[in-house]
Amino acid sequence: MLPLAWRFIRYGKAKSIGIVTAIFISVFLIGQQLSLLLFLMGLMGNLVGNAPVDANDLWVIERQSHNVNQLNSLDTRLVQQVQSVPGVLTAQPVVLANARATFLDGKTAGITLVGAPAPAFLMGPVEARIDSGQIAELSHPMKVSAEYFNARSWDTELFQGKPIEINGKSAQVAVITRNAQAFGASVMYTSLENARYLADVPIHQVHIIIVKLAAEQQKEQIAARIQQLFPNVQAWDPEKLRKSTVKEILISSNMGLSFGTLVVFAMISGFFIIGLTLYSSALDRIRDYGTLKAIGATTWYVNRLIMMQALLYALIGYLIAMLFLWGFKFGAASGGLKIDLSAGFVLFLLLVTLVISVGGSLFAVRKISKLEPASVF
Repeated sequence: MLPLAWRFIRYGKAKSIGIVTAIFISVFLIGQQLSLLLFLMGLMGNLVGNAPVDANDLWVIERQSHNVNQLNSLDTRLVQQVQSVPGVLTAQPVVLANARATFLDGKTAGITLVGAPAPAFLMGPVEARIDSGQIAELSHPMKVSAEYFNARSWDTELFQGKPIEINGKSAQVAVITRNAQAFGASVMYTSLENARYLADVPIHQVHIIIVKLAAEQQKEQIAARIQQLFPNVQAWDPEKLRKSTVKEILISSNMGLSFGTLVVFAMISGFFIIGLTLYSSALDRIRDYGTLKAIGATTWYVNRLIMMQALLYALIGYLIAMLFLWGFKFGAASGGLKIDLSAGFVLFLLLVTLVISVGGSLFAVRKISKLEPASVF
């Protein structure tokens, strides 16, 4: 059946090209929009993703906050109070502070300083996201990190040892990170003391308390105990806080609705374009299908022949779309846009392609199923 299906495709070259093109465009647009959305969702929770989180960690933040990128301050005294809770090994303060960086060429940029106690640096960045330099260097006075891909948006050159000013105070880039961006903010990591000094954060303010628990302790029980003792805070599992952050931003910005609408319309338009083109192609070859039925082919055989053509169209269009998506992935990587074409994502796109193409063939299948062989002679 496969050779016969291929022969039918070759006979109608113009419509075959149209069907393959429709599949390619639909799948590429779906893959592009979904990969961009996944990238942005990664940025939304990157303050968690950049941190060396352990399974027995809790992040304590102000109770009304559900977005790690927008946190209200806490009283520093809570650090010692939380550490006194049974089952807590250590509690360390973290400061997130908005500031302004000024470069030697006069250009300025808004930044977010992330300060955590040295040498642990429990807010990161993790080793995998350090392009050059050592994280230990951030413990030195006035040393900060900078993101490699921010150089383009800042229109400046970034390198280790680059002198800058933060809020009018001298500082120096000691570490270059890569893919450690955060959503809507240019993050610079440093020590807690440096962050307080450079961003003028009062000594009595912190924004996150990172809690390390004893391995045998139950995380949920200690989180509930902390929230019971200190009603103005909430203890989060870091991964749940990351998911909450993504959810909050998607809802408040309508970003999920925008990307979802584009994907749905790409699927619907592809389904009907492919379906109607296959239907038109079946009408052009209706005499051939009638002849097959007249010489003994069953309706199920003819239907499978049409669906086999749709399957071949799907595979060809899918392969072309994947080639373009891989090209998009490598082209976007130079600008800091990290597209992850994982095995699961690739298989999902293949499933979508099959649904669009084989589902669209049902228009033609329905028409040919009602075909009487005698009507074509």
